[in-house]
Amino acid sequence: MDQVVEQARTTIQQGSKSFAGAAALFGRDMRESAYMLYAWCRFCDDVIDGQELGFAKAEADTSDPYARYRMLLEKTRAAYRGEPVTDPVFQSFQRVVHKHDVPEQYPLDLLRGFHMDVADHTYANAADTLAYGYYVAGAVGVMMAMVMGVRDEQVLDRACDLGIGFQLTNISRDIIDDAKIGRIYLPASWLAEENVPHTCEAILAPANRPAIARVAHRLLTQAEPYYASAMYGIPHLPFRAAWAIATAKRIYRHIGIGVMARGETAWDERVSTSTLQKIGFAVAGLGDAIASRFRNNKTGPDRDGLWTRATDLAH
Repeated sequence: MDQVVEQARTTIQQGSKSFAGAAALFGRDMRESAYMLYAWCRFCDDVIDGQELGFAKAEADTSDPYARYRMLLEKTRAAYRGEPVTDPVFQSFQRVVHKHDVPEQYPLDLLRGFHMDVADHTYANAADTLAYGYYVAGAVGVMMAMVMGVRDEQVLDRACDLGIGFQLTNISRDIIDDAKIGRIYLPASWLAEENVPHTCEAILAPANRPAIARVAHRLLTQAEPYYASAMYGIPHLPFRAAWAIATAKRIYRHIGIGVMARGETAWDERVSTSTLQKIGFAVAGLGDAIASRFRNNKTGPDRDGLWTRATDLAH
């Protein structure tokens, strides 16, 4: 394993134990590409948030967030132009997007999502939150599917659905942590229905915790059809990729179930999965991958009512 891939592997193992566990099920070549793509996504997220591997730095980053965003945009575009890059993260990125012919649109969509963070975008309704979910996770799902060899637009929609499901789960799990750094991804209209002001102070107020739990439950309920839709993409993946993605879906969905089960105590400590649970999900994911090979309807039902990149982005 060369130095670029090794650094990317270290990033995913430290930055996302859930995804690292699932990615270990890929074949070597696909696994290394997934590492390299993830390393760039993680790096960009950290730069925007002033964090390191998803956690606060010892010293707060006081630099201009718009300048950090512009730096990411310029380096990403330079990588696509084939310009020489020295940063290992962008070396990884350049290698993987050219190897798998990933259209520039999707990395730029991810960066657009990060720009929404920089601009303190307000999510007025559920459609706004779903659009954000596409930008910061659905687009990643599309890119990862391309790394796995997918080019069929209907299958890419299923990959996008999985990313959106992941992001709705992440938003629900991190409501309190996000509010602490000035971020609110919950639909303002849903908070209004619970008589909770659309402010970080209101979300952090202990008296509002039951209402926040209800909003989180509602968001996680909305994630379910996206997880269900994503499973119809599994039969179209190479077998080991199908196994890895089915496992990742089970891990993330379990996190959401944990948030729902804990109710207003869901944010007293971070909801996660143990090593033993991950092993169990890998076994179950193997069963999902095998079953997908015998599914009669591999296309799946229509995605009626689900957020769709080809139409909703045009609004």
